[in-house]
Amino acid sequence: MKNLIVISFLFLSVMAQAQITSKEEVVPELVQKRETEKKEITKNYLALKNSFLTSDSLAVVKNAEAFKNSLKNFKFKKLSLPDMNAATTSRKEIIELATAIASTKNINKQRKIFETLSVKYWDQAAKFKPADETLYLQVCPMTGAVWTSDSKEIKNPYYPKNMLTCGEVKASL
Repeated sequence: MKNLIVISFLFLSVMAQAQITSKEEVVPELVQKRETEKKEITKNYLALKNSFLTSDSLAVVKNAEAFKNSLKNFKFKKLSLPDMNAATTSRKEIIELATAIASTKNINKQRKIFETLSVKYWDQAAKFKPADETLYLQVCPMTGAVWTSDSKEIKNPYYPKNMLTCGEVKASL
């Protein structure tokens, strides 16, 4: 019995030390990795949004795929269980919308799906946003359609030919 207690104590001591060492060594690397993932997600969303400005449906497909792939590996951190479930469900919905955008080459259908994707993306943008970046929620006052931008300058992805600068900043992160 005494040996079992000593062995248990040694095991717990070793595990505690390993955990402390592990946290000290890994945390900066994990923080950097998460920031890189966030930058990739944001960059890919913005590339998708910008491909609508040129009405290039093939670029939209390519950027929707890149956006979807960058979201797949992202893990949410520091959330309560209900918030984690909601964020995970929302991410899944965004991935499904990006998949739907990538599955059609019709620019008007792509834009319609992007409207819904943009609303869901903004709802999670605070979790995806890199620490060193400001994002803006912009809206077309004629339609109510929203999008996220990294600039205050309005470039409407829904009507780039006749209403490129139509819109306003509604919020920022």
